[in-house]
Amino acid sequence: MDRCIVLVDAGYLLGAAASLLAGEPSRSRITVDHAALIQGLRDRAESDTQQPLLRIYWFDGAPDRVPQPEHRRLRVMPRVTVRLGALTRSDGRWAQKGVDAAMHAELTELARNRACSDVVLVTGDGDLLPGMMAAKEHGVAVHLWAVQAADGDYNQSEDLVAEADERRVLDRTWITKAVRAKELGGFCAPPPAPRPEIAAILSAPLPESALSAAAERRPAEEPEHPTTTSAAHNGTEERVPPAKGVPTPKDLAALRAPGAAHPAPHPPTATLRWSSDKGWVDRSGAEPPEAVSLPTLAQLTTAEQRWADREEDITTVGGDSYEVGQVFARRWLERLGDHGHLQKLSGMYPRIPHRVDGELLRYAARFGLLAHKDDQIDEHDRYAIRAGFWREIDVRTATERTPAVE
Repeated sequence: MDRCIVLVDAGYLLGAAASLLAGEPSRSRITVDHAALIQGLRDRAESDTQQPLLRIYWFDGAPDRVPQPEHRRLRVMPRVTVRLGALTRSDGRWAQKGVDAAMHAELTELARNRACSDVVLVTGDGDLLPGMMAAKEHGVAVHLWAVQAADGDYNQSEDLVAEADERRVLDRTWITKAVRAKELGGFCAPPPAPRPEIAAILSAPLPESALSAAAERRPAEEPEHPTTTSAAHNGTEERVPPAKGVPTPKDLAALRAPGAAHPAPHPPTATLRWSSDKGWVDRSGAEPPEAVSLPTLAQLTTAEQRWADREEDITTVGGDSYEVGQVFARRWLERLGDHGHLQKLSGMYPRIPHRVDGELLRYAARFGLLAHKDDQIDEHDRYAIRAGFWREIDVRTATERTPAVE
């Protein structure tokens, strides 16, 4: 069949690009315009092979094979198929499992079925050598692409290079059309700056009791919820835990408790947005009647809107915690018939009523934000989700308070 297929090892491509542009193979150090990257791969493949593209296969790892925001964006793009392996922790490093095997199986199956005349491999892993040899035996021309190595370092198996029919190097000029080091700015919008009260919470020192408890929990909890990704050669990824724990409501309450060794002052704007009964927000028994009367998003949503929401979630919502909170609040606000509800909610700040808050967190769980051990959303993500929710509420209430210009 006279057409080409591209198989991409994302760990190699993005890890090598990060090494080239940011000096280390950490994918958290770069921003990627995935639409531009896919279009660049397609144009280059069709130019090099002189064949039309059938499909791009994107192979990557994810915890428990749960699609991450970038995978959600990629898998709905035309001519793109995402295949996910697992991320497992071994000897203090996060490594992809099953990605090489999936690439090998896809390569040999495509060649055996004569699905293409040319296949482009974007990888450096020598484990794909048997698959490359099998594809050649079935009459498929194999093109091997490398990412320009940083400081002359070699980032591909020499056996792969020797066996390939054609080899190309994706140089810095090509890479920077879709990838930027974060320090240099990039295509992706920067993460929203936290509200002053959220920043104050996250920068608050932990009490000694919380620090000791965090140290005891860390060996068991951190492998289950990686936070920072770095991709190395051959699909290996390391996830580095945050340098400092995030204070929980209980920790913050301890900071201000009478008799604390170093009681922290209460910043005038440092009010945490949660619906817990612990911490800096006082709750007096049951929720007020106006909280119970607030409608949930499900009650405000028609069947047609529910379908449209799901379509938007799949195709355009990336899954960033702050963004998820904003999207939920935007929909809730747009469907409120009685804007008196908005005033009621604003009056309850910083506490989100339980009915709305529970629905918000259940919605966020769709985006793979659950910690894998306890089926709970990470504390930091919960802060960000609620911060995004309140940000949308603040914007709407500020707009309604602003007098119209004649």
